[in-house]
Amino acid sequence: MKTLLSIVGTTGIGKTKLAIDLAKHFNTEIVSCDSRQFFKGMEIGTAAPTQEELDQVPHHFIGNLHPQDYYSIGQYEEDALEKLTALFKQHDVVILVGGSMMYEKALIEGLNSLPEANEENQIKLKNIWEKEGLEKLQQILKDLDPEYYEQVHLENPRRLLRAIDIIWQTNQKYSELIALPKPQRDFNVFRIGIEASRETIYQRINLRVDKMIENGLIQEVEKLKDYQNLVALQTVGYKEVFKYLNNEWDLDFAISEIKKNSRRFAKRQLTWYRGEENIHWVDYQNAFEESLSLLNNNL
Repeated sequence: MKTLLSIVGTTGIGKTKLAIDLAKHFNTEIVSCDSRQFFKGMEIGTAAPTQEELDQVPHHFIGNLHPQDYYSIGQYEEDALEKLTALFKQHDVVILVGGSMMYEKALIEGLNSLPEANEENQIKLKNIWEKEGLEKLQQILKDLDPEYYEQVHLENPRRLLRAIDIIWQTNQKYSELIALPKPQRDFNVFRIGIEASRETIYQRINLRVDKMIENGLIQEVEKLKDYQNLVALQTVGYKEVFKYLNNEWDLDFAISEIKKNSRRFAKRQLTWYRGEENIHWVDYQNAFEESLSLLNNNL
């Protein structure tokens, strides 16, 4: 049976490098499940693979959308499965990589059949968001479904709107609905997680943010200023720089907020991955060698 190797871990831990090393080893291709890297013009702030890295191995779902495009997790599942079907005709192993937990889950396990968005609920929730801010939506979700609140990317309004809408429609917790059995995949999945101490993770994040600034993050965000209210840009690294560009914050404070919010996101990723049972962990300093050793014993 064909195998999908899924590389997971917190932001800034080295997933891209390991994915490329493994793709070269297996002479295969990479499918991204990083929902922020789908969008063009956001390469620096999302730490998308560089042109040099993209040239080493074929990548899919990187920079394939415009920030104005609406792209749902269900659409991703459908598109990525179609891509895998094509890739598995040429390769026994394909690499999946990215830090968007729900997108990885959608591809490797499948999504449940959930009701379509309820327009009335969506309007009501958007009004709450506009008048009372994202924090209010976060609080509503926390009260309704504390388990999903711990897993979800809290800075992603679309995810919050969707979960609350479904809870209101079904009178069931979203976390329980998405945990129901789903259709079986016709490929094996082997998940490798890259780990490091929390101090190391936070240190790497801080250094990476400094590097992003050095590489031109401010200029990248400036070009996207007309799109600052779009969902794709309500994300760490962009919303903080918009505050700076709108003269709400000074630059040093904006940078410190990017670091803080990136660390928070990493903490949520850690909580999510620690709750999963089938991840084989490797050390970030020796990730490729340990991964090969695991794969030699398991593939």
